Amino acid sequence: MSRVVSLIAVETGLPTDDIHRLIRSAPRRYKVFHIPKRSGGTREIAQPAREVKLLQRVLVTHVLSSLPVHDAAMAYRTGRSILTNATCHAGHGPILKMDFKDFFPSIRAEDWMVFCRNAQLFDESDAELSAQILFRKAKHEHVLKLSIGAPSSPVLSNVLLVPFDVMVAAEASKRGIKYTRYADDLTFSGQRIGMLKDMIDVVRLTTKQIRRPKLTINSEKTTFVTAKHCRVVTGVTLANDGALSLGRDRKRMLSARVHHAVLGKLNPDELLRLSGDLAFANVAEPSFIDRLSNKYGSEAIQTIRHAPRSS
Repeated sequence: MSRVVSLIAVETGLPTDDIHRLIRSAPRRYKVFHIPKRSGGTREIAQPAREVKLLQRVLVTHVLSSLPVHDAAMAYRTGRSILTNATCHAGHGPILKMDFKDFFPSIRAEDWMVFCRNAQLFDESDAELSAQILFRKAKHEHVLKLSIGAPSSPVLSNVLLVPFDVMVAAEASKRGIKYTRYADDLTFSGQRIGMLKDMIDVVRLTTKQIRRPKLTINSEKTTFVTAKHCRVVTGVTLANDGALSLGRDRKRMLSARVHHAVLGKLNPDELLRLSGDLAFANVAEPSFIDRLSNKYGSEAIQTIRHAPRSS
């Protein structure tokens, strides 16, 4: 029997025939919706059906979670967060920020299958079965891609980006530069901007050298920030004294939006976006959520944080 099917059968109690049927249909069993982005516009989320999530979580728990991840990867790991990521760069001077275009969809099933082959994790049959569980096939597309919304996508992306992280971290270390990656957000900090400029070419060259996954840098979002300006890393403001916060302007904006929510002046989409922003704030600066609760009432804050997703 297939190792993948056997594992799922043991962990879920499902009959093997049912598991095979689920796997065959898994790449197409996603609910697609859109959520507002902080920068404007919307982001497509493809959430797998409950049964597909069950299969994905089995693989996360018993396969993916035991695979190596580079120390520079900060997202989706126990004990790490946006705050941990920002802390790594506190007091390190100028910052270079870069990111990838269409990060999750750039990661394909073939990338995973090649990884399985090279790591001798699964044979070809099990690699293909696991790919059907972990990757989505969108309408009018012929390839399986990683989806934003699947519980397995975050850890899988960290596993498949180990070669990228190894190469970039090694080059950064040679230059005395600190490197972290939070999903598609790359952050470098060092003593001088001149030192950081080298890393732009390093990242571009590395994306060309690694064959899988095929990553593309979003050049429009490549920015340098010095200590003279507001340095923000994954949404957290770094003060020159090493302190971390959401930033004064952002906190004022969030407080005003909470006030509007309490008065019933936000539509469902605006309320959902505020819910996400408060969840972010709770990680980045928990004391700010406490102050909002004291000002507007803890029940009101909890109601906003648990705003229902619009259909």
